[in-house]
Amino acid sequence: MASPDAIVVGAGLAGLACAVELAEAGRTVAVLEASDGPGGRVRTDDVEGFRLDRGFQIYLTAYPEGRRLLDYDALDLRPFHPGALVRHGGAFHRVGDPIRRPGDLLTTLRAPVGSIADKLRTGWLWRLRFRDASTLLTGMDVTTADELDRLGFGQAMVERFWRPLFAGIQLDPDLEAPARTFRFIFSMLAAGDAAVPARGMQEIPDQLAARLPDGALRFGARVSAAGPNGVILESGERLEARAVVVATEAPEAARLTSLDDPGSRGVTCVYFAAPESPLGEPMLVLDGEGEGPVNNLAVMSDVAPAYAPPGRALVAAACVPGGRDGLEAAARAQLRGWFGTAVDGWQHLRTYHIPHAQPAHRPPFTPVQPARLPSGVYVAGDHRATASINGALASGARAAHAALADAG
Repeated sequence: MASPDAIVVGAGLAGLACAVELAEAGRTVAVLEASDGPGGRVRTDDVEGFRLDRGFQIYLTAYPEGRRLLDYDALDLRPFHPGALVRHGGAFHRVGDPIRRPGDLLTTLRAPVGSIADKLRTGWLWRLRFRDASTLLTGMDVTTADELDRLGFGQAMVERFWRPLFAGIQLDPDLEAPARTFRFIFSMLAAGDAAVPARGMQEIPDQLAARLPDGALRFGARVSAAGPNGVILESGERLEARAVVVATEAPEAARLTSLDDPGSRGVTCVYFAAPESPLGEPMLVLDGEGEGPVNNLAVMSDVAPAYAPPGRALVAAACVPGGRDGLEAAARAQLRGWFGTAVDGWQHLRTYHIPHAQPAHRPPFTPVQPARLPSGVYVAGDHRATASINGALASGARAAHAALADAG
């Protein structure tokens, strides 16, 4: 069998995006994946008729790489209502987007999550939606916490809204991530919807994988060493190619290349089955009290009904960074304070602990890292771009373009 033009190590979103670009440019490609299916960290399991994403995940429809690479109609994206319900002082308070939902204006202004001035500052930030994505990744290289302080947000707004929001999206309760990433993610929230595919996040990698030629994907193939002209599998098998792209999460990329591991941010998601939704609307709930362990919650079947069997509700409770021991009981106790004793009757479906859910970027950080390493190996992944689905897709495409350019 002839050697492929390129070997891509990893069938996560970065690897799949890279492979699609190479294949559609007429190159032969082999994608080697250690697990049993495509998606990497973006996977969905069927458990008793419920669709459980591995970790709490959302997709932002304004992502420019997603718009370029994905067929949104086929994904049948189901949006959350813009904004959030913030739990504070023993009650839920709606902080909405009055531009898209004018009826949320008064409740947003009255919500005890910050001053009127803080809410006006948030409205002023909405202007970021009109800026080009590439320009948002430039500017001051400071932490998100420093950026919020520079913008004048008070402590109450930071603790009750910004911290749990970005602990949920960026897994960053300490607000240490680069302000460049904060500006980019907020602009995506302002410009589009937070959504999930109707049948789970697995639909995203499956759609990309379906664009590859038959036989391009090989599962259960863990790579033990990678070089510019081929790889060695754990089985001892050697495979050659004209180009090798390592498109794995950061710790694995560091093992296979000369890269340093930036560290990881983890998350644990506890899934419950309930006889009915405690919310009744597709809203994100944020813990503005900081009591934990649940940082944010959503009833996924309110967003996309196919996430649960008929007559049931699927509750996803994300704990950042979470852990394992006693977490289900602690989460249930917290949610009992939110929704009452009905929580005692909820069925625990599964708990996912994702230790390397996102790379732990901190300033100084350049969000567009070179795809070609001095060794001649190419590299892709959200650790080489913004810590996001968009970053993974963009880095995969960038690695493919670099390999194509080097090949003439």
